[in-house]
Amino acid sequence: MAGRILNYFAGGNTARGFHSLYDSNLQGLNRLFILKGGPGTGKSSLMKKIGHDWLEKGFDIEFLHCSSDSQSIDGVIIPKLKAGIVDGTAPHVIEPKAPGAVEEYVNLGDAWDSGKLQAHKKEIVQLTGQISGAFNMAYSLFAEALRIHDEWEEFYIENMDFQKANQFTREWIEKLFGERQGTGKGRVHDRFLGAATPIGAVDYVPNLTETVEKRYFIKGRPGSGKSTMLKKLAAEAHSRGFDVEVYHCGFDPHSLDMVIVRELGFAIFDSTAPHEYFPERETDEIIDMYSELIAPGTDEKYAGEIADVSARYKAKMGEAMASLAVAKELHDELEKIYIQAMDFTKIEEITKKIHEEIKSLIVH
Repeated sequence: MAGRILNYFAGGNTARGFHSLYDSNLQGLNRLFILKGGPGTGKSSLMKKIGHDWLEKGFDIEFLHCSSDSQSIDGVIIPKLKAGIVDGTAPHVIEPKAPGAVEEYVNLGDAWDSGKLQAHKKEIVQLTGQISGAFNMAYSLFAEALRIHDEWEEFYIENMDFQKANQFTREWIEKLFGERQGTGKGRVHDRFLGAATPIGAVDYVPNLTETVEKRYFIKGRPGSGKSTMLKKLAAEAHSRGFDVEVYHCGFDPHSLDMVIVRELGFAIFDSTAPHEYFPERETDEIIDMYSELIAPGTDEKYAGEIADVSARYKAKMGEAMASLAVAKELHDELEKIYIQAMDFTKIEEITKKIHEEIKSLIVH
C-alpha cells in the first residue's frame, strides 16, 4: 500500500522579501542531501523521483513546493527514515550543521559541460540579473500591497471589542485543549500552506487537512483578529507539549493562516481569500470573527472606503504576481541553456546513489 503525500511550502515570495522556513522543517533529520547546481540541472525531478519511489514502498513523504513554480519542488522529506533532500541553491541556501555526519552536498554541476555554458556566459549573466530584478520588483510591489492591506485592517481594528476578543480566544483554548497535555516536547514546524506564485495564489489546504478529524473555518475581515487567535492557539499547543504545525501567511509571514494539532485531531485556519473554503463534512465548523467581535454595521458604514482600499490592494497584488510571472519566463530561458549542457545519464547515476544511501538507513 502506497504512503501519503503532504504538500506545503517552506519558502515564500512575500511582502518582506523571500522568507525561508526550511530550517524548521529539516529539524530532527539524521540524513540530509543538499543539492547544488544551476537551473535546469534536474534537482526537482531527482527529488520527485526518489519521493515517489519511497511513496510506492509505503512510506509517507513530504513535498516542499517551490513558490516560484509550484509544479516544482525544493525538497522532499521521508519522516519515518528521518531523511531528506533539499535544493540548497539561492534563495534558500542551506548551511550544514554537521557536515558529512548529517548533511552532504551533492553537486549536480558534475553533470554539465562547462564549455557549453561558457559559450553562453553573457546570456547567463544577463538573464540572472534580469531575474533578480523581477523578483525585487515583485517584493517591492508586495510591500506596497501590505501597506494598503494595513489601511484595510484599520476599519475593523477600530471597531473591534478587544476585551471580547480575548475572552473569545480563551473559550476556544478551553474547547480545543480542555485539560489535555501532550506527551512530547512540543515540536513546532513552521510552514506556508500557500504561496504567491507566477500563476497566482496556490494553496494546499485540502491536502493538509485531509486526514484531520475536525476542521474549523475562520471567517472574517482583514484586522478581525484571525491571526492573533491562531498565534495564541499555537503557543498553547506548544506549551502543553503537543507537536504543532504552524502555517504562516504567504503574503505576510508575520501573520498566521492555520494551526494543525494532529494528536488532537484538529485544524483551524483562516478560510478567507485567497484560500477561501467552505464546510464539506458534517464535522466541519465555521467561526465567524466578524459577527462575534466587530461592531455591527461596520461593513456598511465604511462601504465606499473599503471598496476603494480593496480595489487598490487587488491591483497591487496583480502587479506583483505579474512580476513573478516575468521572473518565471526568464528563469525558463535560463533553464534551456543549462538543459542543453547537461548529461542526464550522470544525474540518473547520482539519483541511484542517493536512493541507495537512503535505503541503507532502514538497516541502521
